[in-house]
Amino acid sequence: MREKLLPFLKGNILEAGCDEAGRGCLAGPVFAASVILPHDFEHPDINDSKQLSEKKRVQLRPFIEEHAIAFAVGVVDEKEIDQINILNASFLAMHRAIDALDKIPEHLIIDGNRFKTYKDIPHTTIVKGDAKYKSIAAASILAKTYRDEFMEKIATEFPQYGWDKNKGYPTKPHKQAIKDHGVTKYHRLTFNLGLEMPTLF
Repeated sequence: MREKLLPFLKGNILEAGCDEAGRGCLAGPVFAASVILPHDFEHPDINDSKQLSEKKRVQLRPFIEEHAIAFAVGVVDEKEIDQINILNASFLAMHRAIDALDKIPEHLIIDGNRFKTYKDIPHTTIVKGDAKYKSIAAASILAKTYRDEFMEKIATEFPQYGWDKNKGYPTKPHKQAIKDHGVTKYHRLTFNLGLEMPTLF
């Protein structure tokens, strides 16, 4: 039986959980979400998005959005990723998500071990935070489902890469498609794509 997630790190203030999705992909943007949950938020299935099925994540998203005090999603596209690197892009996506919240959090809890300070809001980084705190888990679900939706949409533009299934991650079929067809405008050119090929538009 998995350990029950904690509601807050600091329970007496407005705290936002933040997480990203798509950091290890070869194509597409990185998405991040920031979520502020109420003190009485409860759902038995809330967990790290990687531990949930795609169907379960899709079911949980509207529940999170309906019951959150505030939530927002931030995006950094592949061109920006190539310019500033994926680590900085992950931080920027989280900053954009926090920017878009309609309430200003007093504290941030971040999944992972590194973060770039956002304005003057104090933050705490938490390794595997998406499996420890509800707001980070909720953020991981939103970031993952919004990104998956985007990848499924652009998969219709370049069906040969299988993004509807692999979501841009470096699977064998995706890497083989890059070898066979070259790279697209959605590929991250600073990543190790396995070869140099002309860009497809």
